[in-house]
Amino acid sequence: MKEKIIKRVEEIQEDIKNSMKKFISINSVNPRSGGPGEKEMAEWLQSLIKDWGFDSIERYDAKDDIVPYGFRPNIVARYNGTVGKRTIWIITHMDKVPAGDLSLWKNDPFTPVEKDGKIYGRGAEDNGSSLIASLFGLKTIMDLGIRPKDNIALAFVSDEETGSDYGIKYLVKQNLFSKNDLFIVPDSGEPDGSFIEIAEKSILWFKVIVSGKQAHASRPDIAKNAHRYGAKFLTILDEYLNSNYNKEDLLFDYPKSSFEPTKKESNVENVNTIPGTDIFYFDCRILPQYNLEEIFKNIVSLGKKFEKENGVKIQIEKLQFEQAAPPTDKNSEIVVKLINAIKEMRNITPRVGGIGGGTCAAILRNEGLPAAVWATIDETAHQPNEYVVIKNLIEDTKVYAYLIANS
Repeated sequence: MKEKIIKRVEEIQEDIKNSMKKFISINSVNPRSGGPGEKEMAEWLQSLIKDWGFDSIERYDAKDDIVPYGFRPNIVARYNGTVGKRTIWIITHMDKVPAGDLSLWKNDPFTPVEKDGKIYGRGAEDNGSSLIASLFGLKTIMDLGIRPKDNIALAFVSDEETGSDYGIKYLVKQNLFSKNDLFIVPDSGEPDGSFIEIAEKSILWFKVIVSGKQAHASRPDIAKNAHRYGAKFLTILDEYLNSNYNKEDLLFDYPKSSFEPTKKESNVENVNTIPGTDIFYFDCRILPQYNLEEIFKNIVSLGKKFEKENGVKIQIEKLQFEQAAPPTDKNSEIVVKLINAIKEMRNITPRVGGIGGGTCAAILRNEGLPAAVWATIDETAHQPNEYVVIKNLIEDTKVYAYLIANS
């Protein structure tokens, strides 16, 4: 069977590459990051696979008024097993992050470019390469006429990049998943394919609004410069969080919690105005042993103390708040299946560990569902000139095909 899988995947290499390029070409940037959303991507995927031989292809549209069409699509494509007592799910996401500063790109982000054994473009790594590899892994098994014992389901979800309320969380609410099911989320990994993620950190995103008093830049005596006080409070927060929550856990690649000030909103458009409002954001990836509610409560208390001492108003809002679930057991069946498939098809013995968080696996684990995360990637996600190595795309396809065939 191994030789048949290798032969078939290599026969359909051009189809795999062309589908990867098509994925890149579709602008499915998350609407909460200013994009059009996933509708066009979902329509293309449904058109692509409609005659492949799936036993069912269903749409689960989550209502969302932020997009003109009013919903966020999720697709579930099923291939039934000969026994079918449980389902092995492979979950990938259709949405992308924005391209960012276009001057940093060598080519248009949504025009795929094949060069030096790579395909460049936004979404190539996150999450297109794994979506295409898992999809064509299953197609390989269909083409070979193989029916595994277990049901296989591919879920292409929306909204992974901004919290998953309209994606995997929505599918959880539809009661699609059973406690007997197994889950693979191909959304993190290493360049040699040697890492399986079984744990994620908690996620806390929050927004800080500092309100002072606007005035002409020549009259600081009647103003309260929110930008200055925002910078001071940001520095106080940064130092407080990093010094008070500094434990290490060697299960994780970066063994400490991270507290990163990231986005900064524009305050005034002209140089000669003292701003009355300053807005900034933090992205925090926190070790599971810390309680997020306690940390957020302490952040709010710091804000109140700063208000009293400086005569400005501090407003702090939660944006994303995910307390990490316990890790997937390293000896769980889905981890063992993945390890065996990677060993067989890639001659690699992968290690297991944790990452900073942010995949659909964290949400599944919160539901008590065993999830493993694996892919072969160079960690170019969210960067300019994002790419996928074509060899890795093909070799990952073989791994998924082998895993499915032996399920």
